[in-house]
Amino acid sequence: MVKDGIEMGINTRLAHSGNNPRDYFGFVNPPVVHASTVLYPDAASMAGRSQKYTYGTRGTPTMDALALAVDALEGSAGTIAVPSGLAAVTIPLLTFLAAGDHLLIVDSVYHPTRHFADTMLKRLGVEVEYYEPRIGAGVALLIKPNTKVVFTESPGSNTYEVQDIPAIAQAAHAANAIVMMDNTWATPLYFKPLDHGVDISIHAATKYPAGHSDVLLGTVSANEAYWKQLYEGFCTLGCCSGPDDVYQVLRGLRTMGVRLEHHRKSALDIARWLEEQPGVAQVLHPALESHPDHALWKRDFCGSSGVFSIALNGGGQKAQHAFLDALKIFGLGYSWGGYESLAVPVFLGDRTLAKGSYAGPLIRLQIGLEDVEDLKADILRGLTAAAAE
Repeated sequence: MVKDGIEMGINTRLAHSGNNPRDYFGFVNPPVVHASTVLYPDAASMAGRSQKYTYGTRGTPTMDALALAVDALEGSAGTIAVPSGLAAVTIPLLTFLAAGDHLLIVDSVYHPTRHFADTMLKRLGVEVEYYEPRIGAGVALLIKPNTKVVFTESPGSNTYEVQDIPAIAQAAHAANAIVMMDNTWATPLYFKPLDHGVDISIHAATKYPAGHSDVLLGTVSANEAYWKQLYEGFCTLGCCSGPDDVYQVLRGLRTMGVRLEHHRKSALDIARWLEEQPGVAQVLHPALESHPDHALWKRDFCGSSGVFSIALNGGGQKAQHAFLDALKIFGLGYSWGGYESLAVPVFLGDRTLAKGSYAGPLIRLQIGLEDVEDLKADILRGLTAAAAE
């Protein structure tokens, strides 16, 4: 990012993007604008809606501050903020799909995305098909004349397959299909979807941007070709976020770089250590040299986050539950990206293609900001309990 002729690094961008203190009497943070009604100076301007803000659902200075900050990270033409990460998935799908369209979704997708596709989209007449995460350019063989969207998520949810996004985008664009990507795992700090051919970049800002397990929010960013249609869909659906949540995420962005680096280092340290533990059959972390997609990850990504999975060395659900119940520091709870470490059992029964072949049950770990040695000791408690089953 260049501002006033000065090239700025990522943490400088995070600290200064989205607002100009001179616009608000020198205050470094933008105001939190609570708004529904916006007044017009006269009837003519009201009839023509000829002012920047027209109604609270269509944007406020608070929402614009976050959108501009995200645009600076994504390189996007525009960004919308919506009430959750799932809404960040559903709104662009509803905006760009219609009855009779064909939708391709990676089989390692976030489960609520699958549920939305299998229920509401199918009910609305959209043809839904899942594809193997490592298909790459081979996705061209699945594209039909009515294929409108190719939905990607890389690394894959819970099992962390890395997709060849540039190859998929090239195949999709050759057929005039739109490419969407859930990039929540990497954030735009470690992977910039639009630079790799993606048209619509999706994030659960609940995770790393917010960072404190207290806010639900999603962002959707579009390139120039699709921004106007995305914004129109957003306004039509009326699915806007409250200003306090938007402000909390903007505040979280300021420290996301330093937090994410801590998550990255701690998670990689623990992942490498776990590869040496006798109770662990496999560590599913794309930044490890042992990961089957490591070369592809290294080609496209410039960092890794704090979430990965492990396969226990044998055992079934009893061993999986014994591991989880023995933990003292890791909490048992969904979501991730907050300051606290979390663990959840992984279920792959809803998948059709990406079931994998694992020696034992899977457990997903979110590595928080605690001391690494304390987390390792906690994991050992879990492994000891699992081995006793």
